[in-house]
Amino acid sequence: MLVPKLLTTLKSYSGKQFRDDLQAGVIVGIVALPLAIAFAIASGVSPERGLYTAIIAGFLISLLGGSRVQIGGPTGAFVVIVAGIVQRYGLDGLTVATIMAGIALIGLGLAKLGGVIKFIPFPVISGFTAGIAVVIFSTQVKDLLGLQVDQVPPEFFGKWVEYLRHLGTTDPATVAIAGGTLAILIWWPRISLRIPAPFVALLAGTVAVQLLDLPVETIGSRFGPIDASLPSPVFPRVTEAMIVSLAGPALTIALLAAIESLLSAVVADGMIGSRHRSNMELVAQGAANIVAPLFGGMPATGAIARTATNVKNGGRTPVAGIVHALTLLTITLFFGRWAALIPLASLAAILTVVAYHMSEWRTVRAEIRGERSDAAVLLTTLVLTVFVDLTVAIAVGMVLAAFLFMKRMAETTSVAAISESLREAKQEQGEDAAVARHARVPRDVEVYDINGPFFFGAAEKFRDALSQVSRRPRALILDMEKVPVIDSTGLRALTAVVHQCRRDGVRVLLTDLAPATRARIADSELGRSFGPSELDLTFDAALFSLGPTGEMPAKTSAG
Repeated sequence: MLVPKLLTTLKSYSGKQFRDDLQAGVIVGIVALPLAIAFAIASGVSPERGLYTAIIAGFLISLLGGSRVQIGGPTGAFVVIVAGIVQRYGLDGLTVATIMAGIALIGLGLAKLGGVIKFIPFPVISGFTAGIAVVIFSTQVKDLLGLQVDQVPPEFFGKWVEYLRHLGTTDPATVAIAGGTLAILIWWPRISLRIPAPFVALLAGTVAVQLLDLPVETIGSRFGPIDASLPSPVFPRVTEAMIVSLAGPALTIALLAAIESLLSAVVADGMIGSRHRSNMELVAQGAANIVAPLFGGMPATGAIARTATNVKNGGRTPVAGIVHALTLLTITLFFGRWAALIPLASLAAILTVVAYHMSEWRTVRAEIRGERSDAAVLLTTLVLTVFVDLTVAIAVGMVLAAFLFMKRMAETTSVAAISESLREAKQEQGEDAAVARHARVPRDVEVYDINGPFFFGAAEKFRDALSQVSRRPRALILDMEKVPVIDSTGLRALTAVVHQCRRDGVRVLLTDLAPATRARIADSELGRSFGPSELDLTFDAALFSLGPTGEMPAKTSAG
C-alpha cells in the first residue's frame, strides 16, 4: 500500500504522543549532528553537505516513508562508494549518481519490489557491512593520531603503508583528544542515556582544544568556515556519457539504500510491534535521494542506530523524524558557524566507534564458525569490499551465494533406483511404506524414485543415475511424487531420457506428478507426446497399465 505512515498515524494522534515525539526528535537531532558531519568528511566532501543531507533527506523520509519511526540521513554504508565517486567523477558526478539512485528506488517501490530485498543472503549483507566498517576505520587513522601525511592513498594497502611510514609524526595532543573522546563515548552512557554520548564527547573535545589552545586540526583549519545556511538548489550538468559511466555506482547506492532502510524498518518493527510498508519506504528513500543532492546533499537512507535512539526515547510516529530534521536545521542556522571549532580527532573517534558497532564482529565470528558455504560468501564479500570495490563485492557475493545455494539444493535432490532386493522386501518385516510400495513391481520393470527439486543442478545427477541401468527393461517408471518443481534444464534432461527410451522400445511412465511439475511438463513438447491421461497416473495405476507379466495393454497414443 503506497500510503505514507504519517497519514495513518495522524488519525489517532494525541498531545501526549506529540510531547514524546518532540522529545525523541530533539534528542535524535543532537545525536545526528556529529554523525552527519563525520560521515561527510569521511566521504571526502565538505562537512555542511552531511548536515544538508540529514535535514532534507531526513525530513522527506519521515514525511513520505512507510515506517512509523524511521530516521533517515547519511550513514556509514555510503562512505566507501561516495568517496570513490567523488575521487573519480567529482561532486557533479556524485549528484547525478545519487539522483539516478533515487529514481531507481522509486521505480522499485512503484513496482512493489520492496519484499525482494529480503532475498539478499545474510552473509552478503554481513560481509559488505563488516568490510565497510574496516574501510571507515582505515580512513580515520590519520586524524586519530594526527599523522603528518600530505596525501593519503585511496587503496587500503596504500593507506597503511603511508601510516606506517609516518608513524613517527604522531601528535600527542591529537591522540589525547581522540582518546578522551573515545573514553566519553564508552563511559557516558553509564551516567546518562538522555543526553547523547556523541554530543557530549564532541562538546568536551571542542572545549578542551579551545581552552587549552591545543595545536589540533579542526574542521575550520581544514575546510574553512561552515556555511550556516541552506543553499539554493543547483541542477548539475548531465551528459549521456556521465549517465552511462555512473550507472554502476548509482545502482550500488540504490541497493545499499534499499537494504539498509528496510533492515532498519524491520528492526524498528520488532521494537514497537508495528509493520512497515516496504514499497512506500522505497519511494520515500527515492524522493529523498533525488531532492537532497540538488541542495548539496549526499546519499541517504534509514539509519538503524538513530532509529533505535528515536524508539528508546519515546518516538512512535513520523513526527519525531520531522522534529529531528527541524532540530538539525535550527542548530545549523544558529550555531553552524561554531562547528568549525570541532577537532577532527573527536570526529575520527566517533567514527571509530561507529565502525566498531557496524562491524558486528560477534555475528561475523559466528558466521565464520558456522556453515562453510556461508563463511565463504561472507569472507569473499568482506575481502572484496576492503581491497577491490563495493560494487564488485556485492555482485560476486550474490553470485557465489547463488551458486552455493544451488549446489546445496542439488545435493538434496536424489535419484535412486529401486533394486530387486527392495522389491522383495515385505511390509510386515518393518520396511517403510516406500519400500512396500515398490515391492509389487515386476522384475522386467525398472523404477526410479526422484526426490527433490528437478532443476539444472540435479539434471546431471539424473542422467548419471539412469546411465547405470545394466539391462533394458520393458518399461521405466519415474516416480516423481516428491518433485515439487522442474526447470527448463531438468525438463530437457527428462525429455532426452524419454526419447532415448522410446527409441530403444522402452515405455516410460511418469507417476504422481505434483501440480506445478505437471503443469510445466504439460506445456512442453514432451507433455504433448504423452496421452491425455498419462500425466495423471498414480504409481498403482502405472503398475496396472503394465499388467502382471510381460504383456502390455495397447496404447492409445505415442509413448
